[in-house]
Amino acid sequence: MFRFLHHQHRHHAMHGDHHHHRGGGGGGRGRGPKMFDAGAMRYVVLHLIAEKPRHGYEIIKELEQLSGGGYTPSPGAIYPLLSLLLDMGHVSAMADGNKKLHTITPEGEAFLAENRQFVDVILARLGEPSEGRVDLRMMMHELKAAVIDKAHGPGASDQRAAQIRAILQRAVSEVKQLD
Repeated sequence: MFRFLHHQHRHHAMHGDHHHHRGGGGGGRGRGPKMFDAGAMRYVVLHLIAEKPRHGYEIIKELEQLSGGGYTPSPGAIYPLLSLLLDMGHVSAMADGNKKLHTITPEGEAFLAENRQFVDVILARLGEPSEGRVDLRMMMHELKAAVIDKAHGPGASDQRAAQIRAILQRAVSEVKQLD
């Protein structure tokens, strides 16, 4: 897991956030904004923890408030994300009674700063009443996150990488054939 952290500073200036997409983050499917499907919620959760140390429950409530009640993430979406952020070294957790209080680390702050534009786009979209307009930039971020997650995440293999390449080649070909 930490090999991704090792490379982050060398690549971030040019390539953004592609070494950090591992694991889930797609919880709440069918009940919330599509933008969260490819792990984008990780950025919002990190942003909320950067504002002030928070418990998982507070994060769920805050997301609900930010979306004007239009999106309520399930604990099954948030808690694995918090574990992932801990594993990545982006947050630290301290026992607070029977809960954990999550605090952002300097690494987490640097990662958030490097991806500020993306985070701002997600936060803006979260507050929108509908997803009527297709945001190609967001879709590209989602595609990139999904590819990195599947290519480097649990179960990654040469066979899976070949499958991903084939899918991407088909997509490129289809886009080029548009009138």
